[in-house]
Amino acid sequence: MAAPPPPWQAILLVGPTGSGKTPLGDEIERRGFRGWRCVHFDFGAVLRALAAAPEGEGGLSPGEQAVVRASLATGALFEERDLPMIAGILRRFAERRIEAPGDRLVLNGLPRHRGQAEALPTLATVEIVVSLEAASEVVRERLRLDPGKDRAGRPDDDPESVRRRLGTFRERTGPLLGFYAERGVPIISVDVGPETTAGEMYETLSRRAAG
Repeated sequence: MAAPPPPWQAILLVGPTGSGKTPLGDEIERRGFRGWRCVHFDFGAVLRALAAAPEGEGGLSPGEQAVVRASLATGALFEERDLPMIAGILRRFAERRIEAPGDRLVLNGLPRHRGQAEALPTLATVEIVVSLEAASEVVRERLRLDPGKDRAGRPDDDPESVRRRLGTFRERTGPLLGFYAERGVPIISVDVGPETTAGEMYETLSRRAAG
């Protein structure tokens, strides 16, 4: 069965590095949400797979693959010039995974700033934002403890890289909450502690969504 055409409905996860977006996204995909079938688009994981793929595979040109590798190495966000590549990555994922009009994308790592958010509606309509609230010291402890078991083999969790990503989140990604609030999109906050599990985040999210 062919995937329904875009724009696809989406739940957006927003939170600093290490706050648990990937484990929560996997949990939402496993359990669904509000009766919806959900598929987790983990942009970081997708990018790491594309960077490691043999040249010519994964749908990227050699130049695009080089851009992806550079972004992963430096932590630089994708900007306006990269939007066609980003759109292609998301479209290919959704066309493989979305099965019915009622399915929801769980967006994790995209959009990362206002420019990306403004370009997104042609492909995905964000109807709920989930904000994972974790202070910097909590993030660092979660990275040490790895309660979600999703950090193994991550070469970018060294202290300097983490410091840089936290700064980028404060300056460019965190303001997305205001962007979506201005557009009337519900924002559900989930407090995250050093050992909060994906299951606990999911239960908090479900409870607050129902309230």
